[in-house]
Amino acid sequence: MLCVDVLHSNGQYPIYIGNNLLTNGKLFPVKSGDKVMIVTNETVAQYYLDTLQQTLNELGCETNVCLIGDGEAYKNLETLNHIYTTLLEHNYGRDCILVALGGGVVGDICGLAAATYQRGVRFIQVPTTLLAQVDSSVGGKTAVNHPLGKNMIGAFYQPQAVIIDLNTLKTLPPREIAAGLAEVIKYGVALDNLFFTWLCQNIIQLKHLDLEALAYAVARCCQLKAQIVMLDEKEAGQRALLNFGHTFGHAIETEMGYGNWLHGEAVAVGMCIATKLSAKLNQEKNNETVLLDSDVTALYDLLKQAGLPTRIPQDMPLEQFFVHMQRDKKVMHGKMRLILLRSLGKSYVDSDIPKIDIEQVLKTCYH
Repeated sequence: MLCVDVLHSNGQYPIYIGNNLLTNGKLFPVKSGDKVMIVTNETVAQYYLDTLQQTLNELGCETNVCLIGDGEAYKNLETLNHIYTTLLEHNYGRDCILVALGGGVVGDICGLAAATYQRGVRFIQVPTTLLAQVDSSVGGKTAVNHPLGKNMIGAFYQPQAVIIDLNTLKTLPPREIAAGLAEVIKYGVALDNLFFTWLCQNIIQLKHLDLEALAYAVARCCQLKAQIVMLDEKEAGQRALLNFGHTFGHAIETEMGYGNWLHGEAVAVGMCIATKLSAKLNQEKNNETVLLDSDVTALYDLLKQAGLPTRIPQDMPLEQFFVHMQRDKKVMHGKMRLILLRSLGKSYVDSDIPKIDIEQVLKTCYH
């Protein structure tokens, strides 16, 4: 088992990474008599709910379950209110604990419920998708979507622990594994060139869920994110780098309908757009560190090997990118802030990009 510690403004918490961790009661920061609400969906519940509930019950906890809908379409205020109602119906007080058992949707919405129920209760992340394990479960971002924008209603709220059982990935369909690999690749492209090189060499093992390769990749992603969160917990600056590809990706998700394109699929295309835009701007500015055309090709090849899309959906109008991007959370003083690359593994924030440059690149990403 591996452990990564996340330091934040109010303390720290562990991320445990390994096999069969759902049965390891020693990892759960609970005690006998605690009232625990497990938030999950029916898809995940059929595989892992009984195991988790048995582990918590053996620790002396009183457990109840709140089932929510499966998918991005249910990441909304209506579902959030359903969690509140379930907590109130079972007379849960401020000393209760919420446990998020599922993917990014479950983790984000359960985290927001924990942040706001009775002004804040404890919660534990038990992510069961690769995307959640390497990204959304770590760092304390919680949110629900609004019809006009993704993750527009939320809070920064850190969990007590993140327990990553790699065996839960075995029940994921290949499309979900690929979507998770998009976030894994993001860390290499934006933050760590050596990790990107390792991914190019090991992407097939990851696709086939080789546990040794998965453990290394998940741990490395968590380490990189923990370093960023420690420096910039509430995204005042450097943490924005973790959103590489996301501004374009969120625009695709919102336009195409939440869940029709998976988050990782949209981010994969977003990374392609951002990388091509970076190469164009670097060449025009004659930057000392130039993103080579071969680097762009390497990213495209890696995404394709992972089973991810690299092109904008044909039925998405170009102008809709700008409509959605103007609502992005990184917009400041009316200016879009995009995460771009100086080279593979080195990213930066730019808020002064001419619209014409973005348009030119977008047009090349449809075919």
